[in-house]
Amino acid sequence: MTDGRNDVTATDLATWRSRLVAMAAAGADNDGAHDSAHLDRVWRNARLLLEQHPEADRLVVLAASYLHDLVNLPKNDPERIQASRRSAQLARHQLSHLGFPSEKLDAVAHAIEAHSFSAAIRAETIEAKIVQDADRLDGLGLVGLARLFYIAGKMDSSLAHPDDPLGNERDFDDRRYALDHIMVKLAKLPDMMQLEAARTLGHERLNQLLAFREDFAREWSGA
Repeated sequence: MTDGRNDVTATDLATWRSRLVAMAAAGADNDGAHDSAHLDRVWRNARLLLEQHPEADRLVVLAASYLHDLVNLPKNDPERIQASRRSAQLARHQLSHLGFPSEKLDAVAHAIEAHSFSAAIRAETIEAKIVQDADRLDGLGLVGLARLFYIAGKMDSSLAHPDDPLGNERDFDDRRYALDHIMVKLAKLPDMMQLEAARTLGHERLNQLLAFREDFAREWSGA
């Protein structure tokens, strides 16, 4: 039985997954929003999308799913926009030393570079589209909500504006107020998804965030 393009067997895929997990763990820091569990979720999301796109190279998607955060800079780091490019460069270097198929390295590097929201690199391949959507799906829904507040805590952000949590009479500022991040970024993600299945799931998960936002604001304001 083969898995994806270029006759990659299911056994080979499992072997490479073990190697990639170890590679990602070797360079991991203590960021609970971008830990091994996040990488596993991105791969699970990617596998769902791969079911709709069997033409995609599963080994490329697997590698990019696990190595897209090899260089993980804080959200408020001025060099954040370069993180995905640095991750791609490091992934290419490390994979080449592990004997990863050389003809797939460009595809893996592109999928890693294009996954980043801040880098704004257009996903040109089906593999890059899958990885980008899979990563963004993990920023939505209840897990995405938990990650949002975890990251905001590390950035010393407040939970919400004291008087106007929904931003009805002010500009949103998600560097100061965690709740604002839903409207600044997360609400935009579903319509930016590359693939139909991701857009559908993205809107379902966004609805959870929007419902939470309204409930949170009522409780925050004592309504």
